[in-house]
Amino acid sequence: MATHLILGGARSGKSAYAEQLASSCELAVTYIATAQVYDDEFAKRIAHHKARRPSNWNIIEAPFHLAETLTTHAKENTCVIVDCLTLWLAQCVCPDCESPESVSWDKERAALLTVLPKLKGTILLVSNEVGMGIVPLGEINREFQDAQGRLNQAIAQLVDEVSFIAAGLPLKLKG
Repeated sequence: MATHLILGGARSGKSAYAEQLASSCELAVTYIATAQVYDDEFAKRIAHHKARRPSNWNIIEAPFHLAETLTTHAKENTCVIVDCLTLWLAQCVCPDCESPESVSWDKERAALLTVLPKLKGTILLVSNEVGMGIVPLGEINREFQDAQGRLNQAIAQLVDEVSFIAAGLPLKLKG
C-alpha cells in the first residue's frame, strides 16, 4: 500500500497530478469526488474535471462519510483518488451546505484518521494548502483555515508520501 497526500493552491495542478499518478500505476482506479454543485460556475469546474477522467475509472460521488467510502473502495491492487479533502471539510463545517444531520466534522475527521493507516491499495489524497496567505476575515473563514491546516498536518504524518504542487510542478516533501 502507498498513501500520498498531494497539496497545492487553487488551480496549481494538484488534481491533474493525482490523475497522472493514478493513470501511470496501471491499477483499477476509483475516483471519489467530494464536491457538490452549488452554482453554475462550480458546475463548470466540475465538468472540466470530469472531461479529463478516463472513462474506465469508477466514479463515486461522496461529499460525506469519507472514511466509510474509502473502506468500501480501497482494495489490494486498486488506486483510489480522493478529490478533494478541502471540499469535503468545507461541506462538513459550512452552516449553509446541505449535509445530513448525522454529519459531525469531529467524527468525520476522527474516522478518516483512524481508517487511513488501515487502507489497502494506493491512496491519493488531494487537498488545498490554505495557510500561505493572510489570515482571513470572518470567524467561519478562520475556523475553516485552521481546520484545513490541522487536517493536512495530521494526514501528512500518517501517509507515506507528501507532494506540494505549484504551477503544475511537484515538489516532494515526504517519501
